[in-house]
Amino acid sequence: MKFLDTHALIRKYDIRPKKSLGQNFLVEPSGLRKVLQAAELKGDEEVLEIGAGLGSLTVLLAQNAREVIAIEIDQTLFPALREAISKYKNVKTTQGDILELDLKNLLSDEPFVVVANIPYYITSAIIRKLLEAQKRPSHMILTIQKEVAERIIARDGKMSLLALSVQVYGKAELVASIPAGAFYPKPDVDSAVLKLSLYDKPIIDEEKLSVFFELATAGFSQRRKTLRNTISAGMAISNQQAEEMLTSAGIDPKRRAETLSLEEWKELVSVYCDTPSIATSIKQKQKN
Repeated sequence: MKFLDTHALIRKYDIRPKKSLGQNFLVEPSGLRKVLQAAELKGDEEVLEIGAGLGSLTVLLAQNAREVIAIEIDQTLFPALREAISKYKNVKTTQGDILELDLKNLLSDEPFVVVANIPYYITSAIIRKLLEAQKRPSHMILTIQKEVAERIIARDGKMSLLALSVQVYGKAELVASIPAGAFYPKPDVDSAVLKLSLYDKPIIDEEKLSVFFELATAGFSQRRKTLRNTISAGMAISNQQAEEMLTSAGIDPKRRAETLSLEEWKELVSVYCDTPSIATSIKQKQKN
């Protein structure tokens, strides 16, 4: 395993990380090794790397994967990145914003893996784009703020909308911690390596996913309020209708969204979609 001398590239190209892009480059071999081990590459994978930066992880991926598609938004980093990967013929670079790029135009028809060091401010947006994409990765290895990773793996009692969304599409595991000192510049908080192993299909039926996200978004819209109130407001229905729907799903209307399990959300979606007296009443109310 050959590591890149990232600090030499930083000096040579006078790299000045941009706070506006949340740039904190993973440079220490110990941290890079943790990410690579979490990816469990066998040599025949197509890897989509989001946030290639200076190429410190890119070169390791190139040594262990069939092909690497490295995306970087910051054009000023490309001279350093091109030097870093100059010896590797299996790396393709793309300049752009992952949130705006069409993945179908970047990837082959083969299964692929995502490896990414994601800035905090766009963590949720990137994860949601990848989960909802027409072509989803088999798994994702994400280096993100440790606190966010812990929220994503949360279960009943501490659930968030992001955690719930992730768990619909796959299994989330916090596989390693990376101290702030492994990055340049050093961030204020530690990071974690999160592994998302995606299911072949979401555990909510595809035709019910929009209803699921509508209900969940309504439920989490005001965390301190009860589900009866949040769903009533978010779904534009009366408190009585919301209470009837929750009760039919076996859920106490006085509970809060963060206390519900994924199974309870699934039941709530089923009640909404499959109980004519409730669904018809709600849809009629929303039309008026």
